[in-house]
Amino acid sequence: MTFPKLLKNAGIYLLLALGLLITVAPFLLSLMTAFKTPSQFANQPALSVPNPFTGENFSALFSGDRNFIAPVVVTAQVVVAVVIGQLVFSVLAAYAFARVEFRFRDGLFWIYLGTLMVPQVVTIIPLYTMFSQLGLRNTFWGLVLPFLFGSPYAIFLLREYFRSIPEDLISAARLDGAGTMRILWSVVIPLSKPILSTLTIITVVSHWNNFLWPLIITSGKTWQTVTVATAGLQTQYNGNWTLVMAATTVAMAPLLILFAIFQKNIISSIAITGFK
Repeated sequence: MTFPKLLKNAGIYLLLALGLLITVAPFLLSLMTAFKTPSQFANQPALSVPNPFTGENFSALFSGDRNFIAPVVVTAQVVVAVVIGQLVFSVLAAYAFARVEFRFRDGLFWIYLGTLMVPQVVTIIPLYTMFSQLGLRNTFWGLVLPFLFGSPYAIFLLREYFRSIPEDLISAARLDGAGTMRILWSVVIPLSKPILSTLTIITVVSHWNNFLWPLIITSGKTWQTVTVATAGLQTQYNGNWTLVMAATTVAMAPLLILFAIFQKNIISSIAITGFK
């Protein structure tokens, strides 16, 4: 290897290492702060290793009136409900837009897709008004209903994948007497496992970290999600940063476990969303 090429490769790896450091540093800082006492956090440098390590922040998080287990359970319930709803309704809508012939199909699809251009904050007040009048404020259904019936991004992602499935397979199934739902269940869905895994992972991460809607539609601790409960640990006069960092570590743990288990699926999902 020539010296210029070696220098070029060294520069590339240096940039990659710098990018890795910038990306990972906030998580390391959060983790180290979670194992510090408030006095250590105040008196030691931010990037110093806790000396000694302490687990009092985690014990305080799961004891007394804070009861951080409840927000984790609520968030898990919300994520499971939304994932099921997104998969069922997005698959049905995407298949209709991709393979079922009906009048104004493409026009309706592009109008619906255009709602991606509307910021979420624009619909927050109308949604809150509707749910309040329906008596769904501070309820489980109030948390999940706005996201239960699919989303423009999910339908767009699935539609493009369904359109890439060879028409010959669907025609052959139709010649064998299969109806629309039979084709969808027996042909399209088995061939779409990679994109369905992608959608599941994206939905889990986005709704586990969802903050704005749970903050607005809930009050009190009954239906607090992880993000709202973590924000609630801060008060006007006390940041409680060591406790907050312990809460963020607990909130990150399920996503890290998800990544460890479905590592291959996540990598393939990045490839699919990047090249399909």
